[in-house]
Amino acid sequence: MNDYSRFRDISPTAYADALDRQQFMDIGIKEVWKPIPRIAGKAYTVKCHPGDNLMLHAAIYRAEPGAIIVVEAGTIDYAVSGGNVCAIAQKRGIAGFIVDGVIRDLAEVRESKFPVFARGIMPKPGVKKTLGTLNQKINCGGVEVNSGDIIVADEEGIAVIPAAEQYTVYKIAQARAMKDASVTLEEWEAQHQVKIDKILQEKGFVE
Repeated sequence: MNDYSRFRDISPTAYADALDRQQFMDIGIKEVWKPIPRIAGKAYTVKCHPGDNLMLHAAIYRAEPGAIIVVEAGTIDYAVSGGNVCAIAQKRGIAGFIVDGVIRDLAEVRESKFPVFARGIMPKPGVKKTLGTLNQKINCGGVEVNSGDIIVADEEGIAVIPAAEQYTVYKIAQARAMKDASVTLEEWEAQHQVKIDKILQEKGFVE
C-alpha cells in the first residue's frame, strides 16, 4: 500500500479502533498554527543531540517527497527549526514536521501553511555541532517510531501506524469511518441510550 493519501482521508479518531494507546503521541505535541490540514505519510526519523539541530537540517535534503520528518529533539530549550528550514522542506515536498521539541519563526511557518506539530515555540535556536541519527528508531511523544511507519496527524492528535501493520490498521479504521458516516445523530443517540442504560442496569445503578 503506497498511496498514503488514503490514510489522510481518515481521522486519527477512527484509527483508535485499530491501535493501542501507546501508538498515539502525548497531548503536548500539537499543531503550532490553526486551522492545520491533516497530514499522512511515511515517517523519516531524526534524533538530535539536545540543543543541536544539525540532523534535522540534514534530513530536509534526504527525506523523500511526501515523507513526514519526525524528530526526537531531546529538549524544549532550543528550537530545532525556523522559517527557512520549513520553507526548504516544503519546497522539497516534505509533508510536514512532527517535533518532540520546539521550533521558531511561527509567523513565517503559519504564512507558508507548512504543517508542523511541536511542543511549542522558542526564539533561541540550537547549534550545529553534534551528530545524531537519521532513519533509526526514536521516541517521539512517548511513542516508539521507526522510519517507514505511517504518521497520521491533525488537530485530533497524532497516530503512529507500524509499517508492518499498515494494511490491517487501515482496513479497521476505514470500516469505523464508514460506519460512523452511515449513522445519523438520531440513530446514534437511540443506540447510545440503550447501551448506556443496559450498562447501568448491569452495574446495579439505582436512580
